[in-house]
Amino acid sequence: MQRAARKGGTRSLLRWLADRTGARVRLVTGGAPAPTADPAGAADEADRLLRCGLGELASRNLRSMAIDGDGHTVLLVLLDGPRGIRPPVLAAVAPRPVPDRLPALLADAASVMSLCWQAEHAERMRRRLACTEAFNREAVLHLLMNGHITVARQVAGALSPQLPATIRFYVVECPPGVRDDLAPRCAEAAESAWVVRCPVYSDHILVIAPAAVPALEETFAALRDDCRVGASEDLPLSDTATGYAQAFHALAASRDQPARHARFAGRPDLALAIGATATAWAREVLAPLHAYSAKRAQDPDGGALVATAASWLAFSSQAIAHLKIHRNTLSARLKHIGELLDLDLDRLADQSLLALALRADALPFDHRDAGAAHSLDDLLARPAAVAWAHQQLHPIRTRPAADELDRTLAAYLCNDGRLGPTATTLSLSSTATRKRLARIETVLGRSLLRSPSARYDLWLARRAVTLAGGG
Repeated sequence: MQRAARKGGTRSLLRWLADRTGARVRLVTGGAPAPTADPAGAADEADRLLRCGLGELASRNLRSMAIDGDGHTVLLVLLDGPRGIRPPVLAAVAPRPVPDRLPALLADAASVMSLCWQAEHAERMRRRLACTEAFNREAVLHLLMNGHITVARQVAGALSPQLPATIRFYVVECPPGVRDDLAPRCAEAAESAWVVRCPVYSDHILVIAPAAVPALEETFAALRDDCRVGASEDLPLSDTATGYAQAFHALAASRDQPARHARFAGRPDLALAIGATATAWAREVLAPLHAYSAKRAQDPDGGALVATAASWLAFSSQAIAHLKIHRNTLSARLKHIGELLDLDLDRLADQSLLALALRADALPFDHRDAGAAHSLDDLLARPAAVAWAHQQLHPIRTRPAADELDRTLAAYLCNDGRLGPTATTLSLSSTATRKRLARIETVLGRSLLRSPSARYDLWLARRAVTLAGGG
């Protein structure tokens, strides 16, 4: 009996009792029992006896009882349970006459069954609590990524640790099958950090750590030989979304590092480089989106459409996991966004325009510092944008085999970031093209093939250089 309980808990013990006694043995929790699988007449009697016995057990507050019918006997034993929890009833249905050993064996088994059930119940409660906490932490992450810092702090106040004012973001990549085991180890290694299972990628663990603590990328990389880590710069909590993107790009760079971890190689943001003029332009571009009001209560308003656009630009088709919506809903929203803004979101050029507008729109704005920019080309022709563009492309254009890498990148961007058409343009196989793009990822320290991708920045950089006459 104890061996059966150790091997498989309540299920194994129920099978052992059934094999040992020839009775039909089961645990009955709250509510009416399911019908038995006996022939009609026997099933009717067994079910009637079982229902009657359970009612008597509850109404008379008994611990056990036996009820005889014409052809069956039902034996019931209430298991022990934690205070405030109604435990299940161990029920055995046996044809008459009942074997002499059955009542005693059932009574002995009840104590072992109680321990097994309590252990399984405690484990179910632990998993439920862990799942609830994981959902709460994911909710805080969504709030931070969407810039709702005050609300995120309020929600996080019920959990621990407190959200720091200045953060360092980490993305830990591991085989999907080990993430549930690795996440608690990451939390133990960084007690003051927030650890969240990525809602988009099943092989990623996201960590938001105080910038004041020592760097953790080496610590996380040492937890397993098959994991890699990308780390962001030190950033204010309000820039959590930027921190995630930086850590994601650093993760791409780490794949070429023997140490299996990398820190984001800081480069200025184009919206910051241009300044208030970019923000003024972005607000004009996004005005139809911000002004949009849904016609029906269940439809997304302008704010929801902005969040959808930002998520799709960051995660591509995986935005359905981030936003918790159906792919058809995502497609419909993107079509609506394109119509409102007069953009073709299948084109990388318009995707890049929207990505820049969303970034610039989030910046503080002083209209006194804003210059005039009536189009994206007006923005990209500004000296600050051209200088930024040369800085973005410098790592590629100063490397050995620079022409090959530059030609590959140009083809990739001209084909809207699509691998198949890029391979056709270059007269290469998809595998060879993917390898070249992976080399570009390593050179740039940025992700191209997996979102969040640097393709928007690179398209903008090439466009700015072209406008400046640099080719």
